[in-house]
Amino acid sequence: MGYLSCIFCDIIARRLPLIDIYEDDNFLVLLDKYPISRGHTLVIPKKHYDNLLVMPVNEIGKLYSLVPIIAKATILAVKAKGFNVGQNNGRAANQIIPHVHVHIIPRFGYGSTDDKWPVRQIISREELSKVADLIKPLLKVSMVDGG
Repeated sequence: MGYLSCIFCDIIARRLPLIDIYEDDNFLVLLDKYPISRGHTLVIPKKHYDNLLVMPVNEIGKLYSLVPIIAKATILAVKAKGFNVGQNNGRAANQIIPHVHVHIIPRFGYGSTDDKWPVRQIISREELSKVADLIKPLLKVSMVDGG
């Protein structure tokens, strides 16, 4: 691992800090360091792909099969009313890090501070750890239930 100077490859290799909530042989799931909302989660393939167009279709299927499982646990943990799934490809599409990743962004509904598209925040590692501690036990249940 370690594609040139890819920040996600460095995170996967544990050269940079992270707050993870799930990991298997192929994927790492972590909380976004600069979340759009509480519980903003990233699902990242461990193998480096610049964008979805160069990723094998069967790997895309595996990536997206994790999304509802992670989303369910995250939404329950942070008591969100819904969520957005986002995946950007290329700088023109606002892909900041050229390594495939899927955003799961909890939404709290009308009348909350995120009833419109919110802006990113800077959250402390302590707060991210608290959110991860809420998600992890629910994720274990979701994995057993099959989503």
